Amino acid sequence: MTPMLQLNPPLPLNTPKGKGFAHFLIDYGPESDLYWTVFITETGEIWTFANREVRASKNITLGRTSPSQPRPGSVRRVDTGGPRGERAVVPLGSKDA
Repeated sequence: MTPMLQLNPPLPLNTPKGKGFAHFLIDYGPESDLYWTVFITETGEIWTFANREVRASKNITLGRTSPSQPRPGSVRRVDTGGPRGERAVVPLGSKDA
């Protein structure tokens, strides 16, 4: 069973797609990254990012005045074994990588 935690209140994060609020945290276990499901403020899109792809937002009270900008994670393509040679994108660091 994969633990999924709904964050209440949502946490503000910086992502490769822009600023947003994390509403869910997914933990696939000790051999995998944590995954944050983020609602992007500007576009309304919902994306899930690996832990290494997100950064805490600016918080002057906590002394976080200029957090680093996250970079998109690396991906690799794997053969899905489909009849037409279909390929899937798998984030590096995931259980399937």
